[in-house]
Amino acid sequence: MQAKGLAIVPFVPSGRDFDLALLFFSALGFSTVWQTGDMAGLRFGSAYFMLQNVDIPIWQENQMLTLEVDDLDVYWCEIDALDLPSSYSGVRTRAPHEYPWGRELHIIDPAGVCWHVRQSAQAGK
Repeated sequence: MQAKGLAIVPFVPSGRDFDLALLFFSALGFSTVWQTGDMAGLRFGSAYFMLQNVDIPIWQENQMLTLEVDDLDVYWCEIDALDLPSSYSGVRTRAPHEYPWGRELHIIDPAGVCWHVRQSAQAGK
């Protein structure tokens, strides 16, 4: 195979409130690159996904994504200071924790999707 894959761009469900989801992801550092109808492209550094205006609880409660950041501790301080669970119903956050595969924090977004956030192995290289 001569062609090389460059990225996987997941579709992420917004849950019941698409506009609220856009605000939530903005608070996490994502900017809306484009928006049309029931879709939006969101970017944070080189991380990118498509937010879809759909509410399918069985999907949302079973989807997990991993976001890599350049400094996990700085990112945690920034999002912890926002107290997102107080502003967004259903949102939960968990401080960085050590796992056998590495250190990461967790965020449950307003739709119920679980985000694993870890420091990139490329950070500092």
